[in-house]
Amino acid sequence: MQQDNLIGVTIGNYKILAPLGQGGMARVYKAHQENLDREVAVKVLPPWFAADRNFVDRFNREARLVARLSHPNIVTVHDASEYNGNLYIVMQLVDGGTLRDRLDQLQALGQTMEVTEAARIFSQLGSALTYAHNEGIIHRDVKPVNVLMDRSGRPILSDFGIAKALAGTKALTRQGAGVGTPEYMSPEQCQGGPIDARADIYALGVMLFEAVTGRLPFLGDNYPALAHSHIYEQPPHPLTLNPALDPPIAQIIQTAMMKHPTQRYQHAIDMGKALQLAADSLLAVSGQQAQASGAFDLSHVATTPLFTCPQCRHFNKPQMRFCTKCGFALNQCRNCGNRNPANNRFCSKCGRSLLMFQ
Repeated sequence: MQQDNLIGVTIGNYKILAPLGQGGMARVYKAHQENLDREVAVKVLPPWFAADRNFVDRFNREARLVARLSHPNIVTVHDASEYNGNLYIVMQLVDGGTLRDRLDQLQALGQTMEVTEAARIFSQLGSALTYAHNEGIIHRDVKPVNVLMDRSGRPILSDFGIAKALAGTKALTRQGAGVGTPEYMSPEQCQGGPIDARADIYALGVMLFEAVTGRLPFLGDNYPALAHSHIYEQPPHPLTLNPALDPPIAQIIQTAMMKHPTQRYQHAIDMGKALQLAADSLLAVSGQQAQASGAFDLSHVATTPLFTCPQCRHFNKPQMRFCTKCGFALNQCRNCGNRNPANNRFCSKCGRSLLMFQ
């Protein structure tokens, strides 16, 4: 399927406007839902999936289950259907980039994620995963590209249920392997065995490792090499890659990435709480040290939310009116044209809500 084939086409109630991205199994488009006059995201799968009726049944069943989820850190599923031999799923539009974008930006700057930012993001992801797990749904493919970011920096998990629907699909599954992304797969997934919620916790640990050290725990050119590492090798100690990292953070990562599921956190929210507690302790110590030295308390700086430029995905501070990278107006009122600071919720000129246009 060529990208241009769907641009301008209306499928169901959704007019495809522009491509948003492409993964290994689908294209994602920005679309306009004409009957409700709103913008949405539409994920379209290649046509060969629709030819597998067993997959279609699994896809529809998983879509119905995921559509029931209601959590601020889980993407809302609006619809799922089939058009001209293509399965598609319609979701809430989240246009602040992805966690992958954020990690790439930090890497380009030669930086790693601050603990306070990591705690904010991963505690919310832990809450989202625990909610889904309690509803009987395992994600199976937790990775940075599946963590969408809204303009306030809130993480939103996407692609729930897709990996389960893909299980058994000959086009994607490797012999003896589970479905997922090798860099983030748990040992039990790599072995193709049964998995539970703790596989998602392992993947969350891999993402946290990557965020605070600047690299993945295991590197390899192919699936067998990565699978072998996840199953048999110990990851590098986080402190060897980032000596400035606080030891409790390293311990949280190591616990989440234990080879045997019983030795990990048993609930994702527990990992998030441990991380938030460690971050709060660091802030408290930093504040005491600043007070003792007579310095200003700057602990709030690290927790200030960043706002993503809709044009180039660069992260900007709340008070900025224009992107510091490309110059795009970050929060322009569509009613009167006033260019507001990125964190404004209402236009400072006409008073209209700015959020309703996002």
